[in-house]
Amino acid sequence: MLYYLAIALYVIICLFLIVVVLLQPGKGDGMGSAFGGSSTGSVFGGRGASTVLTKMTTGAAVLFMVLSIVLARASADHSSLDPTADVTLPPAAAPVATGEQDDDQPVAVPAAVPAAPAAPVAVTGTTP
Repeated sequence: MLYYLAIALYVIICLFLIVVVLLQPGKGDGMGSAFGGSSTGSVFGGRGASTVLTKMTTGAAVLFMVLSIVLARASADHSSLDPTADVTLPPAAAPVATGEQDDDQPVAVPAAVPAAPAAPVAVTGTTP
């Protein structure tokens, strides 16, 4: 139950993160200012005060990463491909042909029996 709650929260955080990132304004100059633009001091420098959207993006990104790790661990623990699981299959029963065929039941076909290997042939005396 807790696993499905975490998945639902994960999807909600994903959608929230998409919306918050798309709502943020662009930087304006972009990387063009790094190649001789007018405000080259702000490429690696001060961005100004962080806004509410920036803080919400950071929080959503941290929750997204933490839930990704938690869900990966949880799905690995509940994996059906566990190599340590003791799985024993019952022996296969040979089909029995009854001679009758019902319309609802498929006809059992006996398994093919491999032929015995051929006896070695002795070659005597002649060479081509």
